[in-house]
Amino acid sequence: MPDWDAARYRRFEDDRTRPSHELLARVPLSHAELAYDLGCGPGNSTELIIERFPRARVIGVDSSPAMLEEARRRLPGTPFVNGELSVWTPDEKPDLLFANAVFQWVPDHTVTLKRLFGSLESGAVLAVQMPDNLDEPSHALMRDAAADGPWASRMAKATAARGRLPDPATYYDLLKPLAASVDIWHTIYHHVLENDHAIVDWVRSTGLRPFLDALAAGEEQPFLESYRARLAKAYPPRIDGKVLLRFPRLFIVAKRA
Repeated sequence: MPDWDAARYRRFEDDRTRPSHELLARVPLSHAELAYDLGCGPGNSTELIIERFPRARVIGVDSSPAMLEEARRRLPGTPFVNGELSVWTPDEKPDLLFANAVFQWVPDHTVTLKRLFGSLESGAVLAVQMPDNLDEPSHALMRDAAADGPWASRMAKATAARGRLPDPATYYDLLKPLAASVDIWHTIYHHVLENDHAIVDWVRSTGLRPFLDALAAGEEQPFLESYRARLAKAYPPRIDGKVLLRFPRLFIVAKRA
């Protein structure tokens, strides 16, 4: 898959950073000496961890060279390393593993979560947030547009790039045998965007990427127009002309026994 577009991702940085604020607020640590920001992206969540734990060593981890380059520009004194989370292991025992909106992209992520949580020492925390929005119109209509056009035969891999999240009970049963506490909750955001074009712009740097990568030359514009036309019906303008993007997210904070 081509690299992430860090500049496009940052266009909605305030909205994308809100879940990191709320996840970090529920981390039950008074201090930390070492924290890793997994899937750190352009460093917006890393910055929050540094503000919360100013005396800690904070290390960002991401598999995207473009995101790491952006993060290093943003926080030049902070180390950022390349790593694939499905196989990555921290070099030292951390107090906090923080992961905002990354594990939904990791194949068999429950296996990875269990492995990483099991590697923590007593009192350390795993804090995870994942979008739980595959059944929202924003994503269901991607699949509809993918199945309706000359590109349909090439879209199977794109459709399977992300699987639906297990229910909260699955994560609880996965982590609780090793945990002193497991806190799980859903939050549904309603992001105020300018119009249906803005929804396309939002998802182009995230959920829409696998679909765009599967297109042949000359197909991107027809595909995007087919998708956008569907969005226009699903997200009608509100009283001020703007649209509301409904966005459910799953949060997990587990403290090691």
